[in-house]
Amino acid sequence: MTAEAPQVMIEATGLSKIYGKFRAIHDVTFSIPRGQVCAFLGPNGAGKSTTMKILTGFLSPSSGTARIAGIDVNGNRMQALERLGYLPENGPLYPEMTPRGLLQFFGRARGLEEARLQQRISEVVRMCALEAVIEKPIRKLSKGYRQRTGMAQALLHEPDVLIMDEPTTGLDPNQITEVRRMIRELGQQKTILLSTHILQEVEAMADRVVFITRGRIVFDGTPAEMSERWGALDTAFHALTEA
Repeated sequence: MTAEAPQVMIEATGLSKIYGKFRAIHDVTFSIPRGQVCAFLGPNGAGKSTTMKILTGFLSPSSGTARIAGIDVNGNRMQALERLGYLPENGPLYPEMTPRGLLQFFGRARGLEEARLQQRISEVVRMCALEAVIEKPIRKLSKGYRQRTGMAQALLHEPDVLIMDEPTTGLDPNQITEVRRMIRELGQQKTILLSTHILQEVEAMADRVVFITRGRIVFDGTPAEMSERWGALDTAFHALTEA
């Protein structure tokens, strides 16, 4: 008797995005099963953010299909977003709100019942270690605490899938360590796609690497397979971006 294959939670099939004569991504295809942390790796301008915006419904593809938990994002965006938590790079936070006020606002916008909302706020505040700043205006918070606030917002509705765009950009070493720890813990239960161009993120957190350059996928495998083929991740990065 064979084990049942894990459910595919993030699926990109033939995604392309064209702006006039510029092709941002071309025929991007990959899938990520439940319970996997996948690093979406590549240089700046490679097409990572474009792909993630299509997967999260912020952009429509020129061609191809994006699915979250089997739901076509372009055809049924609201249903797909119920299963998805998104942390964009430098995500918008309302600076005059407190973290508690922001979480209440987003929770009510998502239609969470009040008792459940307050329970989830308590849970994500603890999970993201926001207790010390929960009533402070977001404009007064450090970059690290703002990033944790964004993470708490993404987790509030208990999504199955998390998509995060450069989650450690601008953080100091202590904050980076804390965010990586949090992502590793979340990855035990969630499906996570983590966009980065930082090789240490791959080594610290990822089960799998999907590498994109010039809008095309050029590698899809484990960090160990990447190291075995090229000897070191920085060597792999140079080889793949110069190919």
